[in-house]
Amino acid sequence: EGNEPGDSAKITYRELLHKVCQFANVLRSQGVKKGDRVSLYLPMILELVIAMLACARIGALHSIVFAGFSAESLCERILDCGCSLLIT
Repeated sequence: EGNEPGDSAKITYRELLHKVCQFANVLRSQGVKKGDRVSLYLPMILELVIAMLACARIGALHSIVFAGFSAESLCERILDCGCSLLIT
């Protein structure tokens, strides 16, 4: 379910697995490996879940910063966790 009333999407486990594997390959192609830190700066959308699961699939740690945070807050969180990639 999204932020707005009536905003929802349905996806099967098979479709989710396919999208997670695809995105995990994208992360690997960007040089992300096990133990790396990735920050996710996304609203409550399906792609947030896919990115989280893709990070878990390759063993990367993820830090979620919801899209309502300011640029300064985002910067502090990126620096605190020492992330190597920001997904927006």
